Amino acid sequence: MHIPKYAKLENERRFLVSKCPDLSKAPSRLIEDVYLSDTRIRVRAITHQDGVRELKLCKKYGLTVPESGPVVNVYLTPREHAIMAALPGRPLRKRRYGIAWSGVNFGVDVFEGGLAGLILCEAEADTLDAVRCIEFPPWATREVTADFFFSGGNLAQVTAEALGKRLLELHSNPM
Repeated sequence: MHIPKYAKLENERRFLVSKCPDLSKAPSRLIEDVYLSDTRIRVRAITHQDGVRELKLCKKYGLTVPESGPVVNVYLTPREHAIMAALPGRPLRKRRYGIAWSGVNFGVDVFEGGLAGLILCEAEADTLDAVRCIEFPPWATREVTADFFFSGGNLAQVTAEALGKRLLELHSNPM
């Protein structure tokens, strides 16, 4: 597998969450993305619970297999972030909670705005084999790692109506 210069391999799996676990005591951070139009580039602002903000530019090169693909991140200054985030793009906003289950750290994403009600969880690992071996919690009910519909870039353009229709399709066709 070719990994572009400066990129690293991101190995992750993503699941729909049917019955959300208690998140009241879980650490969280607000994630605000702008997926730049006609690119694979995302501008991200992460606001941690203590108010500290991380500002990033990310490029995902596309998946080589459903669970893995090259990605590169660059940290931005507030001015750089403001310039990039003002470019034409589609916003996406979610709160990510951190939950440990069975020795694995999971990110539970609770979406806001038009995607309110959508909850996904994901886990990463250093290798493809390791990410494939992760046992997901019982509340992570359907894997959507390979489903383009649930990729961030696509979710940024999905309407509440389209999301409801897709979720109904998935519930009507259990695995």
